[in-house]
Amino acid sequence: MKTKIAVAKGDGIGPEIMDAVLRIFAANEVELDYEFVEMGKSYFDAGHSTGMTEQAKETIENLGVLFKGPMETPKGKGVKSINVTARKVWNTYANQRDFRSLNGVQTVFSKAGVSVNMTIVRENIEDTYGGIEHLMTNDVAVARRIITRPGSAQVIRYTFEMARRKGYKKVACGHKANIMKLTDGLFLETFYEIAKEYPDLQAYDIIVDDLCMKLVSRPEMFEVIVLTNLQGDIVSDLCAGLVGGLGFAPSANIGDNISIFEAVHGTAPDIAGRNIANPTALLLSGISMLRYMGFTANAATIENALLYTLEQGKHTGDFGDRSTASLNTTEFADSVIASLGKQSSEGGVFSQPNFAAHGNKVQRPSENKLTVTNPDVKEEIMGVDVFVEYTGQPAELAGLAQTKLNNQFKMVMISNRGTQVWPTGSVFTELVNQYRIRLEKQEGIKLSQKDILGIVAELSDAVKVCSIEFLMNFDGKAGYSLAQGQ
Repeated sequence: MKTKIAVAKGDGIGPEIMDAVLRIFAANEVELDYEFVEMGKSYFDAGHSTGMTEQAKETIENLGVLFKGPMETPKGKGVKSINVTARKVWNTYANQRDFRSLNGVQTVFSKAGVSVNMTIVRENIEDTYGGIEHLMTNDVAVARRIITRPGSAQVIRYTFEMARRKGYKKVACGHKANIMKLTDGLFLETFYEIAKEYPDLQAYDIIVDDLCMKLVSRPEMFEVIVLTNLQGDIVSDLCAGLVGGLGFAPSANIGDNISIFEAVHGTAPDIAGRNIANPTALLLSGISMLRYMGFTANAATIENALLYTLEQGKHTGDFGDRSTASLNTTEFADSVIASLGKQSSEGGVFSQPNFAAHGNKVQRPSENKLTVTNPDVKEEIMGVDVFVEYTGQPAELAGLAQTKLNNQFKMVMISNRGTQVWPTGSVFTELVNQYRIRLEKQEGIKLSQKDILGIVAELSDAVKVCSIEFLMNFDGKAGYSLAQGQ
């Protein structure tokens, strides 16, 4: 009996490259059956704000595996990306993208004899991709960057397990904890906590800007890198450039119940319907899907056929030797099919254990899973940061705020765009019309939430309050950062 998966062909060139890949699967007698689901731009246009029908959502949740082509999110209509929404709704917390040099795909590194072979794992749920943004004033927009201990642990543990399965020896954590000490700091702290469970693997960290510089100068240094969502998005596309572009970059979004395999290049509407698109990225993603589902023999055979095809100089119009005729999408798929059973000069591809064999058995939970790593942690309210709209000078704002304080609070600083401007600062610090007033508790005072909301209400009589953040200690450790210059 064939295993059924959900397939969404996508927008633009999506249907053409998906048809090519499924034809290659059929030629290799892959034991899969397909249920095609309705997702993408046309479903946004039809009034589905999520970009998919309810039937599509139900089908994917029942089958557990979605194979999808590239999809377009309409611009300027206030709707969220269908790609990001799908990853987040189904908690596909780990985005794995394998990058390696391919014979027949020339890059500056292949010409220099430098071989690229690395895997980027990107946290896929949190960070600024939560899309929680607000205009605090007409001039000031703010986004919340959410990094959680459970979410970090999930993707980091996945990374170490994957590295061990694939025989890698080194795992790096890319981060910006030197600046974002609480968010990236939490991610980095979790990385080293979990690394202790894998003494056979070398764990180290690298600041993300240094990482990018080294990736484009010495990519052979790296084997596995795990990063937060936004940084991982940027770095994974950078790595695609090392091996020929997004047309050669597979993408697997792995969750505990539902996983998504997709091409991450664009929909290329300018060439849609012309049968000239390159199906390689989607085919590589499909090969990853086969390995994930346990079809490792099919995956190896098809990958060998693709590598042999590329090595023979067969190419679509977007890459390869310009002195030889390019193939259209159908012809390229035909070449891969004709190469089934053949191997490149570098030898055969083994059925690499990239993924724990999963199939598509979905264990439907009865309720939303909630994870709290340490429910017994001791919490203490230390004060509040009050974000206000104000067009005057810092000393003037401090004077207004002082008139509203009671004997529970002291005002310790005022900042603008994260830089302290009161009680000390520089006249050269340029200002915008939003300030942060930090109030901390007086010695010996125990604060409640009601106390915090009360003082904020008092301040609101003097100045427009935009937002507040509680200042918390957790087991005696400050859960808030200092201002620049504080």
